[in-house]
Amino acid sequence: MPDLSRRGLLTAAAALGLASLAQPVTALRAQGLELGPPEPFDFELVRSLARSLAALPHVEPPLTHEDFVRSINPHRHGRIRFKPEYEIWQESLFPLRPHHRGHWFPYPVGLNIVEDGQARKLIFNPDAFDYSELGIEEPIPDDLGFAGFRLMNGPESTRDWLSFLGASYFRASGEQDQYGASARAVAIDTALPEREEEFPYFSRFWVERAPQDSRRVLVYALLEGASLTGAYRFDIRYERGVVMEVESELSIRKSIERLGFSPLTSMYWFGQHDREQAADWRPRIHDSDGLAMWTGAGERIWRPLNNPGGLRSNSFLDTSPRGFGLMQRERRFDAYQDDSHFYERRPSVWVEPLGDWGSGSVQLIEIPTDHEDMDNIVAFWVPQTPPEPGSRLSLSYRLHWLAEEPYPPRAVARVVATRSGPAGVPGNRTENGRKFVIDFEGGPLEELVRSEPVEPVISAPSGEIQGPYAIQIVGTNRWRAVFDLVGAEGDALDLRLYLRLGKKTLSETWLYQYLPQQA
Repeated sequence: MPDLSRRGLLTAAAALGLASLAQPVTALRAQGLELGPPEPFDFELVRSLARSLAALPHVEPPLTHEDFVRSINPHRHGRIRFKPEYEIWQESLFPLRPHHRGHWFPYPVGLNIVEDGQARKLIFNPDAFDYSELGIEEPIPDDLGFAGFRLMNGPESTRDWLSFLGASYFRASGEQDQYGASARAVAIDTALPEREEEFPYFSRFWVERAPQDSRRVLVYALLEGASLTGAYRFDIRYERGVVMEVESELSIRKSIERLGFSPLTSMYWFGQHDREQAADWRPRIHDSDGLAMWTGAGERIWRPLNNPGGLRSNSFLDTSPRGFGLMQRERRFDAYQDDSHFYERRPSVWVEPLGDWGSGSVQLIEIPTDHEDMDNIVAFWVPQTPPEPGSRLSLSYRLHWLAEEPYPPRAVARVVATRSGPAGVPGNRTENGRKFVIDFEGGPLEELVRSEPVEPVISAPSGEIQGPYAIQIVGTNRWRAVFDLVGAEGDALDLRLYLRLGKKTLSETWLYQYLPQQA
């Protein structure tokens, strides 16, 4: 992630009348870290840089001070402390602290602070970091640079709520102040067997406090990659949760087979419906437990996540989607019993398209994992028509980092639990079968009584559905659907179920990928 004022982009900058970017930086003392001289700035400048870069051959960023940076492994990286007296915006609600470079974040990025239409470069100073726990004896390079940045929860706080770090990844802690799922700018050729995934990177940031709104921050970012470049504007507000309004423009350099917009990344190891995979004392471990979708036709869909035995890729066709997200619906501490990672507090992340996204698909990638340190879940939107080299795409959307969906279904109930086990009844199991138990809550179910003839509508591509029924759970307003699937054959079977009363749909659609070999 290079600092563009030190690279071959200078030629393009001069051509754009931005020759001041090439001038040497003269440090000026400001609050916290030192800043370079002011330069005119607006979002159009970022667009122009991205467009100009797209017309030039891609140049891999220089990895300066590689031996030193690579020696800072994740454990050592976490022991480097930033000194609060070097923060930017020290007295504000959200002071800014740069991220130090390290083994997993080796490339330097350009950081700029914007005020009144002027951008000033943030100057690296090794004195701003406390390296005492690392036992480093050699001098820290004065030109080491930064890996990204974060915004803190208040003056002298040790907790941050927003972080941009690593390639084009970023994340927010949400309304329960706990990190979990992440987002990134784009996904390129993810999980394609004959193509290597590409990770374009934010090479330069401009960060600005919104005038007259202390809870709003603007982040501008320049995206670089072998296949495309991009300009991004994030209008971020932190109140009950975090809402980001994202405006992007991508310039396509070369052919991309699978271009994913607004990708979300999360972790799912095991949960309620696949306890056979549990290799830990905790009842379940996941940052997200399902993919929620609100289709252009208005259907609400809940797809529980899996930790498959091999890589799985699923596409859900849609036109003009209203939203999708990786959600953490289980919010009880007892479900996780983890008093250090607090999985019940992990944010749900919802993508709300702004404008008409047209035809395409929400794609879900599930990668096998045997531990919780691997983000093995990816979801993104893929347009029906791949972009052509030389084309330019604009896309806008909102990201909601909340506990629940920002627009929860009102007309239908939602899935609150998925369980499975041997088919049959206790003491009399059915061979070659699997029982599924799905609980629903909310919507029209709140008004129903136990005697209502609610029925589960079920479909499966293989096997026989046996003993289906729906019943209100005693002492609650929840309803439970139960059925056995017997004799199913296939590698992966997509099961569908929703609740109905007469001709009225009562619930969202439960869409489950059953993997018989893992049952």
